[in-house]
Amino acid sequence: MQTSQVNDGQFEDHLRNLILSNTGQATAHPLQSPAFPTQVESRPLEDQSTARQEWQKTERPSAPAQTPSKTGKKRLNQAQRRQMQPQLSIPIDARASAPNDARYYMNPHQYGKQQSTWRNNEQDAFRSHPGAYRGGFQDGSSAMANPPFSHQRRQPGRLDQASIPPPNHQPPRTPDAFVKGVNVVPADAFPPRGHRASQPSLYNPGGQRQVVFTPEELANQAGLLDRLCHLVIAGAEIGPGEIVEKENFRVHVEAICRDVIGRHEVQVNRHLGFQPNSVQLKCFGSLSSGFATKAADMDLGLLSPMSWASPDSSDSPIPRLVEKALLEHGFGARLLTRTRVPIIKLCEKPDEKLRLGLLEARAKWENGLTDDGHEAIDDAIDDPDTPESVTTTTITEVGHLPPGNQRRDSQQQNGLVGRTYEEQLASLKQSETQSLVAYYGNAKRLLRRLNGRDITISNAADFRPTDYKILDDVSGAFIDGLYDENLRRQILSYPCVRTSVVPSPPNLRSLSGVFTIVEGDPLVALWEAQASMESNSKLRQSSENTVRAWKRLRNRRAFGTDPLSFNRELHSALERLRQIPLVQLVQLKQDQYESPSQYYARVAKIMTDLTSTQSHSDAAFLPRVIQHYISGIRDKNVRDEVQGFAASIRVLTLGIITRKHKAVHLVADYERAIEKNLYHEGELPIVRGYMKVLQENFVQRVPRTSGRTVDAVDFVIPLTENTVALIERVKELPNPSKLSPNQPRDRYHDNLEFPKHGIGVQCDINFSAHLALQNTLLLRCYSYTDPRVRPMVLFVKHWAKARGINTPYRGTLSSYGYVLMVLHYLVNIAEPFVCPNLQQLAPPDPNLPAEALEGLTTCKGRNVRFWRDEQEIQRLASQGHLNQNQELIGSLLRGFFEYYAQNSVMSSTHKRGFDWGRDVLSLRTIGGLLSKQEKGWTGAKTVMQLEGGAPPNPAEAEVNNGLKSPTNGFIGQQATVQAQPEQLLSPDRAPVTPGGQPTKAKEFKEVRHRFLFAIEDPFELEHNVARTVTHNGIVSIRDEFRRAWRIIRQAGKTGHAVEDLLEDIKVENEKVEKQQFADLLEEIHGPRF
Repeated sequence: MQTSQVNDGQFEDHLRNLILSNTGQATAHPLQSPAFPTQVESRPLEDQSTARQEWQKTERPSAPAQTPSKTGKKRLNQAQRRQMQPQLSIPIDARASAPNDARYYMNPHQYGKQQSTWRNNEQDAFRSHPGAYRGGFQDGSSAMANPPFSHQRRQPGRLDQASIPPPNHQPPRTPDAFVKGVNVVPADAFPPRGHRASQPSLYNPGGQRQVVFTPEELANQAGLLDRLCHLVIAGAEIGPGEIVEKENFRVHVEAICRDVIGRHEVQVNRHLGFQPNSVQLKCFGSLSSGFATKAADMDLGLLSPMSWASPDSSDSPIPRLVEKALLEHGFGARLLTRTRVPIIKLCEKPDEKLRLGLLEARAKWENGLTDDGHEAIDDAIDDPDTPESVTTTTITEVGHLPPGNQRRDSQQQNGLVGRTYEEQLASLKQSETQSLVAYYGNAKRLLRRLNGRDITISNAADFRPTDYKILDDVSGAFIDGLYDENLRRQILSYPCVRTSVVPSPPNLRSLSGVFTIVEGDPLVALWEAQASMESNSKLRQSSENTVRAWKRLRNRRAFGTDPLSFNRELHSALERLRQIPLVQLVQLKQDQYESPSQYYARVAKIMTDLTSTQSHSDAAFLPRVIQHYISGIRDKNVRDEVQGFAASIRVLTLGIITRKHKAVHLVADYERAIEKNLYHEGELPIVRGYMKVLQENFVQRVPRTSGRTVDAVDFVIPLTENTVALIERVKELPNPSKLSPNQPRDRYHDNLEFPKHGIGVQCDINFSAHLALQNTLLLRCYSYTDPRVRPMVLFVKHWAKARGINTPYRGTLSSYGYVLMVLHYLVNIAEPFVCPNLQQLAPPDPNLPAEALEGLTTCKGRNVRFWRDEQEIQRLASQGHLNQNQELIGSLLRGFFEYYAQNSVMSSTHKRGFDWGRDVLSLRTIGGLLSKQEKGWTGAKTVMQLEGGAPPNPAEAEVNNGLKSPTNGFIGQQATVQAQPEQLLSPDRAPVTPGGQPTKAKEFKEVRHRFLFAIEDPFELEHNVARTVTHNGIVSIRDEFRRAWRIIRQAGKTGHAVEDLLEDIKVENEKVEKQQFADLLEEIHGPRF
C-alpha cells in the first residue's frame, strides 16, 4: 500500500486539474463579482488542450512504491494507537455569525486570514508532513489579480505542461489498497453519469427549451435573493451563548450516562475492568457541521465500546437504563424504539405535567403495560438537523420490555412468531366489523411477513417461482378468510380465481387482483338492486354496459401467466363501476372528518351526473337524493335534527338541507371543543351565546323584487342588531372544526410530545451514531470549502421550514436532505463549481493495519473515504485555491431554485434541470446523478427490521437464516427468531448475558422505503435519504420550488418580489381558514351579515 507521501504530488495535480477543467467550461458570468486576488493562474483553453495531448504522449515519472513487507510491519503500541485512533468526537461549531454586510456573500476569498477553530486529530493520520498538498499552490511570488477565465494568460514557470493530468485523472491505487478488505466502493471507482438525451418527460412534456433573461433581469433576480439571504442569516444563525448552554448540558448528561452504564457493567455483567470514561456522548448534526440555526435541537451519539452489548443492539439494556437515570435526575426523557436505532428524546426542564406523564409511561413499561396495539409506522420522524444515516423516529412507543414480559410482548407484537407457514396463512380472517380495506391491509402485512410481495411493474422481471407460490397462497387465504360466506362462495366459483400454479396452463393470482374482484362484485349487486331508479335510458344503458363488461371479464378471463395485464383490466373495470352515479348515491356516507361543505360537493356532483342527460325536470328525483344525503350524515344527533328540519318545511332543495346541516354540525363542533377545554374561560360566554343563535329556527327570506336576489339564502338564521356584534367577536375566535377533537388524530403526536419552547435545552440521544459522525464531518468539510456554502444552506433550510416542506413524518424531506440538495448543486451544477467533490479527492489510505483504519476509511463496513483535512481545506479555501467561481450568493441561489423547479435547459448554463422522475442525487458520484433504474429504486419496498436495533451493515445484509417456505425459499427477516422458536416459548432456553440476565426477545417492525424522490446517502449507499417523501409530499416540494422560481422570475423586471418568497405557510393557511370560516357564517346568516 502506498503512503500518502508518495501520492502528494498526484493528489495536488488531480485537485489542480479539477479546478482548471471546470473553469474551462465557464464563461464570464454577468453576476460575477469583480476579480479577486488569488495565487492560481489558469491557462487558455487551447493551451489546456495542447497540454493534455502532450501529457498523453509523455510518460510521467512516478515514485517507486514503498510498500513495506508484511513481516516488517509492527503492531502499534498503546500510546501510538491512542494517537492514531479515529477521533469521532466532533466539536460544536462555534464560528461567529456572518457579519451583517452584504459583502460577505460577494467575495468567496476575502477571508484569507481566517484561522481554523477546529482541531481534529484524525487529520494527522492523513497529513504526511507539514508541506503536504502545497506543491504548486504556494508560490507567493506569482500572486496577482485573477481576471475572468477567458482573459487569463499563462505566465512562464507556472503549471508546466507535463504537470497537467488529463481531466479525469485520479490518484492511482495499488492492489495493496484492497487487501485489507476495507473497501466497499473505492473512492476512485465511481462511474460517471452519462449524458441525458433531450426528450420530453413526465415533468417537462415539452422537452428542452432554454429561457433567456437579459443581464439586467439576471442581476435583479440575484439581487433579490442576495438581500433576502442577508436578512435571513442575520437573524437565523445560532449564537455563542446558546452553544455554551448546550455544551454544558451535554457534559452533565454525559456524566450521568457514564455513571449508570459503568455501574451496570460492573455490577450486572461482572465486567470489573470497565472504564466509565470510555462512555462518550458526542455531538453531531447541524451544531457540528456548521449549519445550525437558532433554537436548533442538539444531536448526541452515545458510544460505549467496552460494553458487553453495543448500545444500538436489540439485546442492550443501555437505552432503558439511561432513560431511567435521566428521569431520576429530573429531566424529561422518553425512549423511542420504533426507529432505525433507539433514540431518547430529552429536555432539560420539563413542566410538571410532562414530567409526571413521562414517569407514568415509564412505570407502565416496567409493569409490562406497553401499548402494543398500534401498527408499526413506516413513515418516521427525522430530526430536521440530523443526518439520515442516524435514524428516523416515530412517537408511538413499543418494545424493550423488562425481562419478565419480553417474550410475551414479543409474541403479541409480531403475532405470528413461532407459527408454521400454514398456521400463519390460516390466521388471516376478516372480523364481523372489519372493513374490506382494513382486511386487505392485514393480508398485505402477512404477505410481507412471509417475505412475499405482490407483483408490480417494477418487480415483475425478477419474480421467482417462490414469489408466485407465496403470493398465490396468501391470495387464497384472503378469499378463505372473508366473513361474508355468500360472497366467499361466489368468488370461488369464478374461473379467474381458481388456483393453478403448477398445472398447465397456470393461473398466477395476485393479491391486488383478488381484492379488486372481491371489491367489485358487491358494487354490481348494489346496482342491480337499485337499477329501477335510473329513469334515464341513456344513463341506464351506459351502466348496463359497464356491469356487463365487468361480468365478462370476471367469467371469461383469468390471471394466467400475465397477472399484471389482468390486474390492469380489473382495475380499469372496477373504476368504471365506481363511476356509475347510482352506485355512488346508494353508497353515500359522510366520512368521519369530512366537513358538510365537502360532503355537499360530492352529492352535488352525483346529482349532476344523474340528471344532466335528462330532458325533463329533476324535481321527481330530488327527494331521493336528499334522503340519501340525510341518511349518509355520520353523526346520529346531527342526522336526526336535519331529518326533523326536512320534515317541517314544504319546499326542499339540496342547498337548504346542506345549510341546516352546516349550522347543526357547527354546534356539535363547538360542543366537542368545549368538552376538551380548547377555549379560554373568557371566550366561553361568546361561544355559548353563539351556539344558542345557531340553534334557533331557520326562517325563510322573501326574495326582493329589485336589487340583489340570492336564491341560495332563502332559509337562514336571521340576525338582530344585538347579535351582529356577537358574530364579529365569534369570527376572531378559532374555527371549532379545525380544533383537535374535530380533526383526525395525529398519529405522530400524543400527550407526551415535547413543546417547542419553555423546557430548556432539548436534544436527541442516538445509540448508533458512528455513520452520523462521519456524515457530520463530511458536511463540515464542505462548509469550509467556500464561505458561501453555510449561508446558502441556512437560507434553503429557512425557506423549506417556512414553506412547511421539511417535516419527514408528514411525508416531506428532512433538513439533511436539503443540505445534500444544496451541495449537489454547488459541486456538480454551478459553473465553475463552488465545492470540489471531497469523496473524489480522498487521499490514499495510511499504511496502517485494517483495524486502525476503522473510522478513517471505513465505518461499520462502509466506505467513508473523503478529503477530511479540515485545516488544509480552510487554508486553500482562504487563498482562493479550491475554485474559480466568483458568483454572488444570490446568483447561486437563483440557479439552485431554477435547477430543481424545472428540467429544461437552464437559463444561465447549458445543463438541464433536475428530473424528479428519473434522477437520483448522488454526492459521491462524478456528475452527481445516477438513475433510479441503476439503483434499483423503481418501486416502494417494505422490509422487516429488528425493533430497536441498528440497520445491518452490507455484510450482515447478505445473511438470512430464516424459516424456509414450501418452495425452499426463505421467509422474512424474522429468520433468527423463527429458526429457533423454542427460545421464545421456553424461558429456560432463552439466551443470557454474561451477568446472567436473559436477553430480550427479538421484536420486528415494518419499514417502508419509497423512491418518489431519491437522494443517495454519501456513505450508506442503499439508504434513500428521501424515503419518507410520499406522493403528496413530493407534489408539495415540487410545487414550492416552482412557486419560488416563479417569484424569482417575476422579480427580474423590477428587482422586487410580487409575493413573499419566505412567507410562513402556517400564517398563509391561517388566513385562508379564517376567510373560509367567515364565508360559512355568511352562508348561515345571509349576505347582509
